[in-house]
Amino acid sequence: MAVLEGQLAPDFSLPASNGENVKLSDFRGKNVVLYFYPKDMTPGCTTEACDFRDRHQDFSDSNMVVLGVSPDPITKHEKFIEKYGLPFLLLADEENAAAQAFDVWKLKKNFGKEYMGIERSTFIIDAEGKVVKEWRKVKVKDHINEVFQFIQENLA
Repeated sequence: MAVLEGQLAPDFSLPASNGENVKLSDFRGKNVVLYFYPKDMTPGCTTEACDFRDRHQDFSDSNMVVLGVSPDPITKHEKFIEKYGLPFLLLADEENAAAQAFDVWKLKKNFGKEYMGIERSTFIIDAEGKVVKEWRKVKVKDHINEVFQFIQENLA
């Protein structure tokens, strides 16, 4: 598993839910919460997205941009955003390029089957583009509080 803390975040360009292609480097000058999640509309991913939604103003007030990334296409992201009122961009990583760059595209096992998928992970990237914190194999419960506490203690 690659450790990215202390390094420049790998740059990428992906289609975003606002209809534009978004590059991570477009956000230099702001701190970024970049979270990778497996799939729109699934219970854990919905809970995680809604947790980020519910704390979105706190993140904005702390000069943080929240970006969610999954392999789902933009059309699924748009439905997910509409259904749950998500106020941040979701990025479509259909080729898994960003997931591979951040080393979150992993072999997973579920009910005896093996497949490749996203390992739920969150990265805090500072205004200079450096990864200052990473969480891998994230458990959704209370994760949002851990992320926000780190930001308050280290970037606010």
